[in-house]
Amino acid sequence: MSDVKDGIAPHGGTLINRLASAEQKQTFLDKADSLPRVTLDQRAASDLVMIAIGGFSPLTGFMAEADYLPVVSDMRLASGLPWSVPVTLSVTEAVAEPLKIGELVRLDDETGRFIGVLELSEKYTYDKQKEAINVYRTDEDKHPGVKVVYDQGAINLAGDVWLLERDPHPLFPDYQIDPAQSRQQFRDRNWKTIVGFQTRNPIHRAHEYIQKCALETVDGLFLHPLVGATKSDDIPADVRMRCYEIMMEHYFPQDRVILAINPSAMRYAGPREAIFHALIRKNYGCTHFIVGRDHAGVGDYYGTYDAQAIFDEFEPGELGIVPMKFEHAFYCTRTSTMATTKTSPSSPEERIHLSGTKVRALLREGKQPPPEFSRPEVAAELIKAMQEK
Repeated sequence: MSDVKDGIAPHGGTLINRLASAEQKQTFLDKADSLPRVTLDQRAASDLVMIAIGGFSPLTGFMAEADYLPVVSDMRLASGLPWSVPVTLSVTEAVAEPLKIGELVRLDDETGRFIGVLELSEKYTYDKQKEAINVYRTDEDKHPGVKVVYDQGAINLAGDVWLLERDPHPLFPDYQIDPAQSRQQFRDRNWKTIVGFQTRNPIHRAHEYIQKCALETVDGLFLHPLVGATKSDDIPADVRMRCYEIMMEHYFPQDRVILAINPSAMRYAGPREAIFHALIRKNYGCTHFIVGRDHAGVGDYYGTYDAQAIFDEFEPGELGIVPMKFEHAFYCTRTSTMATTKTSPSSPEERIHLSGTKVRALLREGKQPPPEFSRPEVAAELIKAMQEK
């Protein structure tokens, strides 16, 4: 770990910047109509952004086979640096066939807008089932991450990328804080230790409890909800962000908490994604990272604390960010506080657990979850959103 006065080093030592300069952008625009085109889906477009802003440092582009294979097999890049999730650009054979190695490829978003450039260095096939089993621990296409792998093209395109322009987020421009900016904000506040928190769900009391437990031991909390592509039945990002704004206004010390958006997409890769999320927050400047129960999980594919155990597969200090592991929090009726089995003397019947499924059912019926589960202002916001939906 680097000297804390200067902040934690990005993964690999250098914060990557693949934003085109004004001159590069104009050169690319001048060539736009003559370049072969590849259309990026929502996840690939967000991956392009994350590479460009340094969120995926040390990646400078979509993975070559030399990186892809050891990442899938051993959670390491070709250099030996830990990396747990493939970041690839997959296309059909028909799209890949006319593309020539060494040429520039125009990258469009799903609306047809020119957003980036790929310096094509390689085209390679890959084993979808092996990627599914190793990364997601299942080959069932009911798993949303596996389904993405099975549905995508059979050829991976590799090479460095350039993002033409960093557009303000259409919904949350005020919370678009990229790694260079978050690192500067941490320095401005003289924070030497910062804990990052990842979520794709609305905040509830258990989240608040573990966030504040972590905040007791570090200088600052980086609340970093994911706003990229998620499952269709997840609570929409705008609703989740309103809930965080409520919490910031009423329940958090604002001088010790920064709320920002994570523009990347969910993989639902459970343990492997916990490592991935930690490395992303390291690039944003966090020194610590909260890992709760079933981090990045879906269905029953992962054990409750598998995402914590996977950190022990790396040598101490190798990841360069400290995992803060928390057990499942609940409301303890005996002590009238939030707690975990580590701190509560209660019996199981004295513990209030509410699953996300139960809460969504209550919200759909217009019923407010109990205050032991959710702050009332947050519950009211969720009910309003659910009824509007």
